[in-house]
Amino acid sequence: MCQLLGMNANKPTDLTFSFTGFSQRAGKTGDHVDGWGMAFFEDHGVRHFVDYQSAIISPIADVIRRYPIKSTNVIAHIRKATQGKVSLPNCHPFVRELWGNYWVFAHNGDLKTFRPRLHSHFHPVGTTDSEHAFCWLMQELHKSHAGVPSIQELTLTLRELAAEISPHGTFNFLLSNGEALWAHATTHLCYLERAWPFSKASLSDEDLSIDFAERNQPGDRTAIVVTAPLTHNEQWTHFQSGELKVFVDGAHCDY
Repeated sequence: MCQLLGMNANKPTDLTFSFTGFSQRAGKTGDHVDGWGMAFFEDHGVRHFVDYQSAIISPIADVIRRYPIKSTNVIAHIRKATQGKVSLPNCHPFVRELWGNYWVFAHNGDLKTFRPRLHSHFHPVGTTDSEHAFCWLMQELHKSHAGVPSIQELTLTLRELAAEISPHGTFNFLLSNGEALWAHATTHLCYLERAWPFSKASLSDEDLSIDFAERNQPGDRTAIVVTAPLTHNEQWTHFQSGELKVFVDGAHCDY
């Protein structure tokens, strides 16, 4: 199946270190070679990069590894296809507009029996189960709230909607509207929060280390969510099956 990587921070932060290790799983330390993608929020805009080539050989991915684009919310994905051919429209993350904001979604799993009817203007462009599930989530969020809801209200609704989809297969996903990062697991997902005092981190998939104490200030805070731990010398917390968490300003919120 695919792999997910998400970041939520209280100040614009780059993801070059984490993505360098993550992208090795697209052919070097893993077999997720059927495309990749990443979306960065910048104010009300989104920089969106996708490619049907493996992230280990994609020239666009190489730019991302070298160029420190800074953002407070980022979602990345490397694909191992289960439904839908290897093509650009089937590459995650997917982007839609709702309530005047962009929403970004990426999924790891297989939902063979989930094809609900879509009534509103949210319809998939590609042929994946993932994009269909995203469109349904957007449709149901729109139906559930007359106006723009709070992060807490959105979290409660998303928890209910995820519980409806999960019985149809594996439903690990990341979702963001630029203000928060939601993460849901049915199988594999973990996270860590980096805050003062920062320490040195060493990647598991690449021979690379970084001392975050040299790059960050005392008030900086960042949360990283990923399918499998990116580093071997940091404490990662694993999600329970069926658990949905929300991260705001680089920290987990108890909603």
